[in-house]
Amino acid sequence: MAMFTWYRDADKKTRRIFWTCSAGWAMDMADGVVYSYLIPVLVAALGMTLAQAGFIASVNYFAAALGGWIGGWLCDRYGRARILQLTILWFSVFSFISGFAQDYQQLLVARTLQGLGFGAEWAVGAVLLGEVIMPKDRGKALGTVHSGAAIGSALAALLAGPVAAAFDPDIGWRIVFWSGILPAALIFFVRRGSDDSEVYKKAAAQAKENGTRLSMAAIFRPSVLKITILASILSLGVQGAAYSISNYVTSFLNLERGLPIATAGVLVMFNSAGGFFGFLSNAYVSDAMGRRNVFRLFGAGFVITATIYLFAPLGSSVYALGLAGFVYGFFQFGMYASFGPYFTELFPTELRGTGQAFAYNFGRAGSALFIMAVPLVAMSMTLSLAMLVLAISGVAILVIATILLPETVGKELEGLGDPAFRPQPERAVPPAG
Repeated sequence: MAMFTWYRDADKKTRRIFWTCSAGWAMDMADGVVYSYLIPVLVAALGMTLAQAGFIASVNYFAAALGGWIGGWLCDRYGRARILQLTILWFSVFSFISGFAQDYQQLLVARTLQGLGFGAEWAVGAVLLGEVIMPKDRGKALGTVHSGAAIGSALAALLAGPVAAAFDPDIGWRIVFWSGILPAALIFFVRRGSDDSEVYKKAAAQAKENGTRLSMAAIFRPSVLKITILASILSLGVQGAAYSISNYVTSFLNLERGLPIATAGVLVMFNSAGGFFGFLSNAYVSDAMGRRNVFRLFGAGFVITATIYLFAPLGSSVYALGLAGFVYGFFQFGMYASFGPYFTELFPTELRGTGQAFAYNFGRAGSALFIMAVPLVAMSMTLSLAMLVLAISGVAILVIATILLPETVGKELEGLGDPAFRPQPERAVPPAG
């Protein structure tokens, strides 16, 4: 097929990096999401309260944001491939350790440490692949990698459901966490020396020659500050909009559509299935119509289809809600697909990992405000309307950010020494008179 020409034209190294990043992201997402699916089992098994289980999820979330920023800085300093290996190994080991927890405190520590690696893996992998892929194919490759999120979500549901249920309740959830060690095998497919891109090697050699060491705060330099702020705002808008609805879908289906929780859980799988195709579609449209336009297109589609999903007279029909959820999921998940190529193109090589990871994880952490706001707004209106109000607010932020950000599709990657990031000389002030 013509749409996969980019893959056929890629060399063996690029293909291997592509598959490693794709598998790593899918397993990373499965490992991060599976906890939420296991909460009812964990509450009973470890004698936790629901509030304690929620606190673990929140801490894991913020640890992922911190881990993403640290991981991005480390890959700028020590190399993309080496840190990708470390992040995959890190989240795999601490997922495995989670399966040995005997009480709330032990599980809290294990999941907090797991979150550090979970947050870093996507950013580091996206930078690595984004630098080795051809500019004209960057959206296709990275968008396809991001489609692994939908696969990971489905895999998590499979592990927490049928797989865990096949064993005694006291051991089933432990086996699910122990299986989290499997992604560690991916580190053998990454070659820490040769897999780093030429553009990164050149920048690293120049930095070594000049004795330059950039700190984590370097993304707030005047020449990069605008990009850092606007990219972070874009990330906040997309993730805030998406989580405003996705975090409450099962509650909406249960409370307003009258469906059992088990049925609601099955319907969420339709959303993920639609999301898989949304990722792939965005990946190819992004290279054709531009990064900014594709964010706006999928943002508008998300608002329209979410409105239909929440307010159309679909009753409690599983078939109608499944179809509507598939289309809604297409746009909700699809909004994410251009993060990788766009952020890779926005930031200079020396700060690409730090900047990309900070911006993406700023949105991840900041979206907690949207999640917390939904039930507060729902005190004065229906849950579905509160979900939509917050989602529209997020998309509005998305649109504003894309208006202020530059278009980068097809752009060759640049460093701090290139014109776009080089400090401009001050203009001479003409003498008075």
